[in-house]
Amino acid sequence: MASATKVISSKTAAMTAAPQTSLLKRMRSQKQLILMSLPILLYVLLFSYYPIWGWTQAFQNFKPALPFSQQEWVGFKQFKFLFRDDMFLKVLRNTIGMSFINLVLGFVTAILFAILLNEIKNKLYKRTIQTISYLPHFLSWIIVTGLVANALSVDGGIVNVVLMKLGFIHEPIMWLSKPHYFWGIVGASHVWKEVGWNAIIYLAAITSIDPSLYEAAEIDGANRYRKMLNITLPGIKSIVIILLIMNLGWILDAGFEVQYLLGNGVVVDWSQTIDIFVLKYGLQIGNYSLATAAGIFKTVVSITLIFAANTIAKRFGEDRLI
Repeated sequence: MASATKVISSKTAAMTAAPQTSLLKRMRSQKQLILMSLPILLYVLLFSYYPIWGWTQAFQNFKPALPFSQQEWVGFKQFKFLFRDDMFLKVLRNTIGMSFINLVLGFVTAILFAILLNEIKNKLYKRTIQTISYLPHFLSWIIVTGLVANALSVDGGIVNVVLMKLGFIHEPIMWLSKPHYFWGIVGASHVWKEVGWNAIIYLAAITSIDPSLYEAAEIDGANRYRKMLNITLPGIKSIVIILLIMNLGWILDAGFEVQYLLGNGVVVDWSQTIDIFVLKYGLQIGNYSLATAAGIFKTVVSITLIFAANTIAKRFGEDRLI
């Protein structure tokens, strides 16, 4: 019995040591890759994880001139004030509204554009359209908002000119001074700037679909629309779900530049987002604690939405991110 126990214990020790030995062997065999990844790891630790220390400001009445040990701790006071502030509730509404519009329009237009572009048989024409479509992605928002402001101008703006020529309106409309138009303008600006770039990944997914499926569908008498609905869309479904999960994490990131640059005093109740709120309270007013609390809220909601979307995808048997 004693000898059997010794044999079992020795086998257990050998099994425990084996994974450690194999791990060390793999690390030695891949030391070049490990050394190459160290700068990226240090970058992430320095700029993504180390700043989390600053979250302590949200639980303090932070004063920049005082050392950490002398800061006044106030618990959840900043969060309570945040959710009782009417301005923050409006900012939260604007952020969710514009993010939802950007998400829906971004997904629908990119998928539709990729599918239609895939149907073009002339390769030169197809590449030309694709190149032109994703060029706006490389423009800064300062340039894009300038173009949008000029296009919507009451003094010779192309939008007003075209609508008046077609007879839809009789006088120019001050688009950027109408609060109920602002969210639509932001959504349209995002689509114009990013639709070509967002469609690239869907085009790549479409190319991976087996061509024999299209040939079989054509033999069965399916037209182009049937092939799009029954082959192309199901073929890119997994990519759509993964990208949707990833984008849900940015639902509270409606943007900063376009709202800040196109916004004005007339539409301020509909243009401000959480990022602008943080800028206002953090830098202009100097309430760093309240600004940090707003940033923490944004991060926690984003992480929660990612895990929720991933769980839902798992329950329905779809591809998931985690």
